[in-house]
Amino acid sequence: MTPSWALAGNHAPNANATAKNPLVIDLDASLVTSHSEKEFARPTFKKGFGFHPLLAFVDHGTGGSGEMLTCLLRPGNAGSNTAADHKRVIADALAQVGMGSRPGRKVLVRIDGAGGTKKTLQELVKRRVSYSVGFTLPANTPELFRLIPKDVWEPAYNSDGEVREGADVAELTGLLDLDEDWPEGMRVIVRRERPHPGAQLRFDDVEGYRLTAFATNTMKGQLADLEVRHRRRARCEDRIRVAKDMGLRNLPLTSFAQNRIWCQIVALASEITAWMGLLGYADQPARRWEPKRVRHRLFQIPAAIARHARQRVLHLSDRSLWAGIVLAGHARLAQLPDPAG
Repeated sequence: MTPSWALAGNHAPNANATAKNPLVIDLDASLVTSHSEKEFARPTFKKGFGFHPLLAFVDHGTGGSGEMLTCLLRPGNAGSNTAADHKRVIADALAQVGMGSRPGRKVLVRIDGAGGTKKTLQELVKRRVSYSVGFTLPANTPELFRLIPKDVWEPAYNSDGEVREGADVAELTGLLDLDEDWPEGMRVIVRRERPHPGAQLRFDDVEGYRLTAFATNTMKGQLADLEVRHRRRARCEDRIRVAKDMGLRNLPLTSFAQNRIWCQIVALASEITAWMGLLGYADQPARRWEPKRVRHRLFQIPAAIARHARQRVLHLSDRSLWAGIVLAGHARLAQLPDPAG
């Protein structure tokens, strides 16, 4: 994977990676429905039947998409917060990135609340990476909420950096009774927001506010910026949808080992598509297109093959709106050096 990123230069996800601008790895699980009997297909927590893979993606940022690093296929009844599975996927993802098993704070690992276990956080500390992980608030949250002074709350931001009306953030670390098994230096940041009109209220809403929290070991930066950084983990859902469009939606084989190979094929397809955008048209909006749009706009352009002077020439239709992107991308890919070996 590293040679492809090296060819991409400043467009690569690891370009100029620092603690302030880290390479981002997102972990998330998804359910894959099985419509027939397959090895290790089991009932899921959503009353379905199938598998519960845990995946890791590298985020290419707002200018690009992302690519799958690893996929751990698991039975449908596998736990969402199983620390052993998270530790394995973290190790495999870091190995794929090629920055060492302990890359330091220039790598940020983001996980939802399923990763907010003591063992998973201890693994992240062991790897010396930055982390931003969902945190489950305790049962006495209403009492803790009332202890936060009003002047401590800071306005939360939208993803574009603008102030989000009706949402605030504050640090909750000092009010929590955290035992010694939680990592040293962990901060817990809580967000409060009024549910949007028409939203169904929950039993755990406090004084009309919906509360969510995450844990991080990042000490610098405004709370609102750290909270936006964590919420951008939602882009991982887009990566999972892309993976399902490429074949993860249905595992076609009977054997569990065969379906594991199928998952690796899906991961390879995800990488090739991401690298095509990264190397072929990194400065084009097409880099963010998902597979269905790429297929209909770039892979299905009317064309004709002609033979001239012992060469095959591909003529693209000049009536296609996207032929220019294909030609420019092909020209850039043709200029890349041949791979070693």
